Amino acid sequence: MASSKLDQTLKNLPARPGVYLHKNAQGKVIYVGKAVNLKNRVRSYFHKSAQTNSPKTRRLVDEIADIEFIVADSELEALLLENTLIKKYQPRFNVRLKDDKRYPYIKVHWQDPFPRVTTTRRLQNDGARYFGPYTAAWAAYQTLDLVRKIFPYLTCTRAIDGKDERACLYYHIGRCAAPCIGVVSQAEYRQIIDNLCDFLSGNIEPVVADIQRQMAEAAEALDFERAAQLRDQLRAIEQVVEKQKVVNTKTMDEDVIAFARADGDACVQVFFIRGGKLVGRDYFVLEGTAEEEDAEIMTSFLKQFYDQSPSVPPQILLPHEVDELMIIRDWLQGKRGDKVSLKVPRRGKQRQLLEMAAENAVETLNHLRAQWAADESKQTEGLTELQQALDLPETPLRIECYDISTLQGTHTVGSMVVFAKGVPRKSDYRRFKIKAVAGQDDYASMQEMLRRRFKRMTDEGYRDTSKIEKSGDKSEDAWALIPNLVIIDGGKGQLNAALEVLDEFELRDAIPIVGLAKREEEIFVPGESNSIMLPRNSQALFLVQRIRDEAHRFGVTYHRTLRGKSAVHSGLDDVEGIGPKRRRALLQKFGSIQAIREASVEELAAIPGMTRRAAQVLKDTL
Repeated sequence: MASSKLDQTLKNLPARPGVYLHKNAQGKVIYVGKAVNLKNRVRSYFHKSAQTNSPKTRRLVDEIADIEFIVADSELEALLLENTLIKKYQPRFNVRLKDDKRYPYIKVHWQDPFPRVTTTRRLQNDGARYFGPYTAAWAAYQTLDLVRKIFPYLTCTRAIDGKDERACLYYHIGRCAAPCIGVVSQAEYRQIIDNLCDFLSGNIEPVVADIQRQMAEAAEALDFERAAQLRDQLRAIEQVVEKQKVVNTKTMDEDVIAFARADGDACVQVFFIRGGKLVGRDYFVLEGTAEEEDAEIMTSFLKQFYDQSPSVPPQILLPHEVDELMIIRDWLQGKRGDKVSLKVPRRGKQRQLLEMAAENAVETLNHLRAQWAADESKQTEGLTELQQALDLPETPLRIECYDISTLQGTHTVGSMVVFAKGVPRKSDYRRFKIKAVAGQDDYASMQEMLRRRFKRMTDEGYRDTSKIEKSGDKSEDAWALIPNLVIIDGGKGQLNAALEVLDEFELRDAIPIVGLAKREEEIFVPGESNSIMLPRNSQALFLVQRIRDEAHRFGVTYHRTLRGKSAVHSGLDDVEGIGPKRRRALLQKFGSIQAIREASVEELAAIPGMTRRAAQVLKDTL
């Protein structure tokens, strides 16, 4: 049943196109959708029939605490806004591309007079031409290394006027056309880059024809050195073409998309066909697909994939019809600036292409699941072994480790790292600058850090960590979660200091805690005189070592940052009445703190901007 606030929102929804955002009680966006009619679409979630037919909808509605909406002028505008918001919030009830990593692209700076060629992970509407995405940076670099032998392009940022005295090394090894010294004109250089763009697009035949024409002209003009260079370029292109599989006798540009799914996992395979040749392929893993229909999965993928893609081919082959076909087609045609066909082939070569893509999707998903299972089995094994060795009441799905870092009693800092289901959860890491402890006192510093951490937990209200970690929900506030195990980096002394803090908050019985000594990897348990030694080759030991090393790394990184800041701190900064101007004048006159210390009050007072009183205070302080 909707709350009174929700009920009021539902009553006042406009009957217009737009985007709606479902939020939970913590204000986190858990679902983003678009609608032709916001009033009808959003209200439909709360109909009994919708919740009966879809368990996912029922769970979604149970969590909805608030609804926001944004009105759009058209369904197309709503689709664009929906893509943007899904990318921004990554709502867990939406089907979404796994991870937020940006794939590398090759960027041709076409808007510049002499276009450079670089790689980037960010697409911008800046007039440049983008090619990709590539599954890994090395693939983009490998492609660039190849094409640079054929189309010697610029990478430097110097201003090109053709009047430089000498070219760089890249010209002498045949990797740059050297417009900087006037070897080629601007028009000739841009033609090289235009051919490069055609080549990256898979449109190779015109490039070959143009190089053959230039080679013939060079030979006719008796410029045999130039003709030989062009001949070598043609041979390099032929080697590339030989590696590309001809999949269609028609010289057609198209993307072939198929996917496989198993036990809630989904993998999409995309074949990029340019000029009838398979020039590349890529795979993408989707999240949130467990209870979605195939049509919805494909619809969500098309919107998110082509929202990031720099180019859209004239034809896209799909395994089956998709939802919102007309609006997606209109959107893609707007991006391409020309007609786009979304086709579901039933027979012939195109159907065979789809089947090949589907087979690759199945094989890729099986391979990925095998990798995930191997990694997860090791983590599960480590957690199970740790639970048994420490006699924990439940599997330590959330482990927090604390470490103190200091140097000669200065800049003492504390680090808290979190491992969820055996892997780091960096979003929950926290750093503490120790404030109330004078000098070097690791025990007191550990206690200050733990007091601040558990005070936040009690203030936020406890959350059942086990249920949250098992469900995979990362929306909870990290401060509010009760750890299943706390590891203190240190021996019995640090452990006893930590136990005093747990007693203050009456948490000793609620939170298992151990100390980990560095020398022999001994684990100290409260109330036990003897330490626990985990087997040398056990997954539990490897897990504990990874956690301890991560806590140390995280703390030391913060400590170095603070030390770096203090390195530029001058002894004059602590003197009353000495500001930036006086400090600068004193150092310019005397050159060092030692020389200022040895100067007389009269000499100090004679510095422009100084007074006798300020000079006396400075002398007394130093």
